[in-house]
Amino acid sequence: MKPQSTAQQSSPTSLFSYRKFWAECFGPAPFLPMSKKEMDELGWDSCDIIIVTGDAYVDHPSFGMAVIGRVLEAQGFRVGIIAQPDWTSKEAFQALGKPNLFFGVAAGNMDSMINRYTADRKLRHDDAYSPNDEGGKRPDRAVTVYSQRCKEAFKGIPVVIGSIEASLRRIAHYDYWSDKVKRSVLLDSKADLLVYGNAERAIVDIAHRLAADETIHDIRDLRGTAFVRKRVPDGWTIIDSSSIDTPGKIAPKQNPYVVPDQNDCSDKEKSKDKSEETTANVITIIDPLAARKQRIGKSTAVIRLPSYEKVKKDPVFYAHASRVLHLETNPGNARALVQRHGDREVWLNPPPFPLSTEELDDVFELPYQRRPHPTYGDARIPAYEMIRNSVNIMRGCFGGCTFCSITEHEGRIIQSRSEDSILREIESIRDKTPGFTGTISDLGGPTANMWRLNCKSKTIEENCRRLSCIYPSICKNLDTDQMPLVNLYRAARELPGIKRILIASGLRYDLAVETPAYVRELVTHHVGGYLKIAPEHTENGPLSKMMKPGMGTYDRFKAMFDKYSKEAGKEQYLIPYFIAAHPGTTDEDMMNLALWLKRNGFRADQVQAFYPSPMASATAMYYSEKNPLHKVSRHSESVKTPKGLRHRRLHKAFLRYHDADNWPMLREALKKMGRADLIGTGKKHLIPPRQPRTWVPPKGSTALTQHTGLPPQSDGKRIPRKKSAGSAKTRKNRAIRSRARQL
Repeated sequence: MKPQSTAQQSSPTSLFSYRKFWAECFGPAPFLPMSKKEMDELGWDSCDIIIVTGDAYVDHPSFGMAVIGRVLEAQGFRVGIIAQPDWTSKEAFQALGKPNLFFGVAAGNMDSMINRYTADRKLRHDDAYSPNDEGGKRPDRAVTVYSQRCKEAFKGIPVVIGSIEASLRRIAHYDYWSDKVKRSVLLDSKADLLVYGNAERAIVDIAHRLAADETIHDIRDLRGTAFVRKRVPDGWTIIDSSSIDTPGKIAPKQNPYVVPDQNDCSDKEKSKDKSEETTANVITIIDPLAARKQRIGKSTAVIRLPSYEKVKKDPVFYAHASRVLHLETNPGNARALVQRHGDREVWLNPPPFPLSTEELDDVFELPYQRRPHPTYGDARIPAYEMIRNSVNIMRGCFGGCTFCSITEHEGRIIQSRSEDSILREIESIRDKTPGFTGTISDLGGPTANMWRLNCKSKTIEENCRRLSCIYPSICKNLDTDQMPLVNLYRAARELPGIKRILIASGLRYDLAVETPAYVRELVTHHVGGYLKIAPEHTENGPLSKMMKPGMGTYDRFKAMFDKYSKEAGKEQYLIPYFIAAHPGTTDEDMMNLALWLKRNGFRADQVQAFYPSPMASATAMYYSEKNPLHKVSRHSESVKTPKGLRHRRLHKAFLRYHDADNWPMLREALKKMGRADLIGTGKKHLIPPRQPRTWVPPKGSTALTQHTGLPPQSDGKRIPRKKSAGSAKTRKNRAIRSRARQL
């Protein structure tokens, strides 16, 4: 069996260069149909592809199902949408009939578990992606449930899963909600193929190949896809990454996948697992030079990750697997990955090539209606209201923040639209949006200010394995000039009928300070009184685990912000965001952050607690208490991680030091930390020594009587003490003070 090559593909097929499918003759639909009636009105007897999604159908380029649907439609396929179906039976999945080619299944723009549960694992009762903000319109683990129902609805029809939920669960992953390591979603969903990242390239190729009578099981060579196979085919070279190294002298060019033999693993671990034997060539690469000497090509080499059984049993293996996966995310040098689950192999092809500017322009200029499907009537969809007048100018993020999933999903290479395309979309909003008042709510994307920022050298970019281009410092090969973005802002403001352009996407202020003219332009014209930025923390310990810059950069940006606001004659404020309970954060770190907040006069109304999303590097830290940003061994750096509801709530309480409900918990913690000196009523104190007389504990909380000074029978309400008359001397002194006040 000849190995199929993916990594050596020199350039991808242009997204819109395929010969269009015969159904192109029907032309684009006003809205992709959601019912048989709409299909009849379009003259369709069937759909070629049906997309099942956990979001309400909004035909807007900020909604994934609309983008994929319109891209497939532009290829000539008839695409239907089943949005937020009743998942308790197969009937809702038969609403549009049997698709000719495949079902495409997505949880929606958000992971269904993050959408439905808070960081404290409490059920949310709202859903911004549903009509009238109604919760409960999608199941837990929506990709798995929808895929299984599609299989029940029509036997033998291929199911292709995607969206951020499938993307981040493509290998064995820690599941925060069950507190377990779960298998790849491919196995639980029983899907035939998984597409990860921005999936336009893969999904278009899949559609055309199935239309050409290939079977779904023949499609094994597409970048950005994952699938299950019984074994590694003959002819592949397996690079073993499953050893765990021990401390000692490390060679300067140590390979990130395989480490020296260790002495502290059990014989059982060191013995070869028979379940992982294959007929492929198996070697161990000690360093990159050895790989070159043996002439191992990328196209026929696969990295073996520790098996599901190993990462489930041993958190150190989990951290190691996470590190390897993140080092294999550059499309220019990534190799295929394989991970055994029982008697099957989950195979991940290398990431997709980014879209070119021309391709991205074409994707965003497809005939979107830019509004919800008419079936929703006057229902309000909050997520749509937020982005209805916004313009997405780019994709990707090279920041590499460990708690964020943007990089894992969209990649580190920035994909930018052209200025002309962006301006045309603004004009389209102006001319076609009912009730448009002249304000564009955002020009941005995953970040506000990475548009057109890329590596100065294509060769360096294709060979780079840095996890972040801007941490621990900005790479010297990164183009940081944001003047093209300044020119875009100016051109957008000059369009007739446009009164104001706001910037609402997250701003990388460590990049912004590299171009002071950008900060001036932003502050002078594009801030609506408040600008939200995310330092995330003040202390170097947690910041190093987040891969975020220190507060010195924040201070530089704030100085610029204040200076340019004053020059513009505007009273504007920075609103910093911080994360509580992130791996690597100690109680002392949170205390110091609270003191910084008080010194600077900040009182956070809403606080963000770390949410361990699947596949994030910070989630690997949370689960394994190891640091996958560096080589992992049994004795490598340990990461102290706040776990347990009470500990996480304490860290959130430090962020809301001003809330009386948090004072009892904070008093207890400060005393245990030996910092009772911060309890008092002075300016240098963090919290007062007593509760307000009017304070009532939150409903359902346990009264901490030993710290509030309230008797148990008070139920949290202060009971006035009976005043004692005192001694004769005391009564005399009271009388003197009373007469003095009267005088």
